[in-house]
Amino acid sequence: MPTIQTANPAGPPNNGGPIDWFKKFMAILAVINLLLVGFDSSYIPLRDIYFQQIPSVVIAYDIIKGIEPHPETEKYLATVHQLTLELQQPESSLQTPQVENFLESLRHESEGMLKENPFLAAGKFGTFAKIQRRMRQHLDTEYASEAFQKFWTSSYLSSHKLSDELKFFQSQINPLIASNYFRNINEIGQFVDDFWRIDIFFIALFGLEFLLRTFFMHRRITGLRWIDAMWRQWYDVLLFLPFWRGLRVIPAAVRLQQSELMNFERILVQMTHEPAAKLADRLSRFVMVRFINQAQDSIREGTAAQSLLNPQPAIDLNNVNEIEVITDRLLELTIYKVLPQIKPELEAVLHHSIEGAFKDSAIYQSLKAFPGFGNFPREFTEQMASNLAQTTVTVLESSYADVEGRLLFDRLSQEFNQAFRKALGDRQTQEEIQLLLTDFLEELKLNYVVKSNQSDPEATLAEMENLYQSEVPPSLPSLQ
Repeated sequence: MPTIQTANPAGPPNNGGPIDWFKKFMAILAVINLLLVGFDSSYIPLRDIYFQQIPSVVIAYDIIKGIEPHPETEKYLATVHQLTLELQQPESSLQTPQVENFLESLRHESEGMLKENPFLAAGKFGTFAKIQRRMRQHLDTEYASEAFQKFWTSSYLSSHKLSDELKFFQSQINPLIASNYFRNINEIGQFVDDFWRIDIFFIALFGLEFLLRTFFMHRRITGLRWIDAMWRQWYDVLLFLPFWRGLRVIPAAVRLQQSELMNFERILVQMTHEPAAKLADRLSRFVMVRFINQAQDSIREGTAAQSLLNPQPAIDLNNVNEIEVITDRLLELTIYKVLPQIKPELEAVLHHSIEGAFKDSAIYQSLKAFPGFGNFPREFTEQMASNLAQTTVTVLESSYADVEGRLLFDRLSQEFNQAFRKALGDRQTQEEIQLLLTDFLEELKLNYVVKSNQSDPEATLAEMENLYQSEVPPSLPSLQ
């Protein structure tokens, strides 16, 4: 008999071989690639945070995204820087011609920045509004243009502490203006995005691995077509698609689970607990109702009766008539195991039957008047019952073990089947049985559906999980 290997809920054991290490390595690469995809997707929305916290990363990654400093805002900050350097000179003051020129340039550039809004192309509407709000609050004016024009004047700066004003601009306004950028457009009118230069290495690696895994699966499993092997690993295709990169979380999670680096089974069970319970409840009711409906249709159409009365040849997988083997096994158990154990009960039944029949006979009524015949029926029937029981068991054992006896048993079985089918072939009997079976199935369907609605599917699923997690070994021995 072929070996039947039971399922192991904990998965196959990890023997630490080269294949296992390769699975772990590829799973780690999939996670690294997913993290890079996540960073790339979040770079533009979070660039201001990266710019403030890790400016070196921004300087390096701006090239990938085709980002350059905006020329207008860069020129504005350069003018502010030149003014600051000029004011730091020992002999410089707010009234010198150089400072006045810088202040006039800043007033002019501020007016142009507010009118043209260089933050529009980068989508930094919030940053532009924050700059205006801070300047209005600091200068206590109604309009941002008025605030800028007032701030970049020698009269205002001289009437206030110059170092504090410059410090305010450097800490509150300068970083917001510096965060603006210009993003290049490619030939098809899209923003330049060269992330593919990084992603291409992962795409090539995972694509090559997919082909190799498909090839070896196709060779290892007999009859498995190449396209079928690909469909079995469909989720790995997401790793080398140049679009929908966010879906790579699916194969990354699968690889982590398969390599045993992480176990998502408990998380998935909890996430799908309620939907699985509802779906299982509806599916079980659907299967039950569908089975009963098909059985009712088969009974109404007479298909079931025809299958019983006129069985058609069926597909035979092992050249063995399983029904005959089962019947023979049951007869063997009955004759050699069951009958010897129930022999006392069989004697009691025979004794009761023989004694009752003998007492009702005319012979006994004639003989019971003679002396000495009072206990004759009991002694006679007990001896006869014991002999009949022993004879019955002995005859059955010897007949079943004998070749000719087996033939008689087979002939009896065939005659019984033919007589039974002939009796069932009666039209009136069939209609009565069909009606009774149809009504019984209808009652079963209604009772099952009603009772299933009264039960809690989540409680059933929880009970199943408790049974699954109870004292069951992670793996069971093979059944020979």
